[in-house]
Amino acid sequence: MNEQNLTVRGVSDTARWVAYFRAMETKRPNALFRDPYAERLAGPEGFHFANTLADGNKHEWAWVARTYLFDQFLSHAIQEGADLVVNLAAGLDARPYRMNLPSTLQWVEVDLPEIIAYKETILANDKPHCHLERISLDLSGVPARREMFARFDARAKKVVVASEGLLIYFTTEEVGSLAADIAAPKHFENWIVDLASPGQLRLMQRTTGKQLSEAGAAFKFGPPQGPDFFTSYGWEPKEVEGMLKTAAQFNRAPAELLSLLPEPKRFSPNYPWTGVCRLKKR
Repeated sequence: MNEQNLTVRGVSDTARWVAYFRAMETKRPNALFRDPYAERLAGPEGFHFANTLADGNKHEWAWVARTYLFDQFLSHAIQEGADLVVNLAAGLDARPYRMNLPSTLQWVEVDLPEIIAYKETILANDKPHCHLERISLDLSGVPARREMFARFDARAKKVVVASEGLLIYFTTEEVGSLAADIAAPKHFENWIVDLASPGQLRLMQRTTGKQLSEAGAAFKFGPPQGPDFFTSYGWEPKEVEGMLKTAAQFNRAPAELLSLLPEPKRFSPNYPWTGVCRLKKR
């Protein structure tokens, strides 16, 4: 694929795109996080996507806020005693290498074979700060993921699951099925997710989402209940933070969006909201 005909082909390519935004934030003197691996992981393709696609660079604030909030919520869960992190659809995330983690912590990354292979090649000479394992698996395969969750449950006392950038590609029924499967194992206690409101989902589907839909990576999930969608599956929202609010707090939000603040006190389906939630099993 040359520079003239480079296009996003699916979810795997969006991982390079997201790595580009982490690389850009890392270059800031007041960076919210440091990811020295992001530039290598993004590669030339990641930089090209961001700088040539329509709106490719427009929403940097959202990607940065999401990364920061996942970092924070994962740290909170680990401080509370989590001994195993299960990162579903891990993409090109480098947290086991860049975060200050206990050496005894177990960390498992799950993703499609092509992403796992690419990542292992790029990071072959780097050492994570904890015990890291990678598993190639299509998470839409229900029996296989249930068997995998059962194995994890048998080897840990407190498990935290992270699914950054995953649920939006699933239907409501698929998310409900996954929520029930993650709630079933005894030691799965926390689940960190990112969400979009229906109003925000419609906006995304008309802009960047249109290109991704054509590449077979359509945006689908934006529950009208917001974080409360998960309560019927055994989960209770413990920490919820909006991305725009977080970006504004650290002077990352674009001026034209500041009029949307403050966020409504109660979740509003039509409000263009994206956020990160730490769910606790009830």
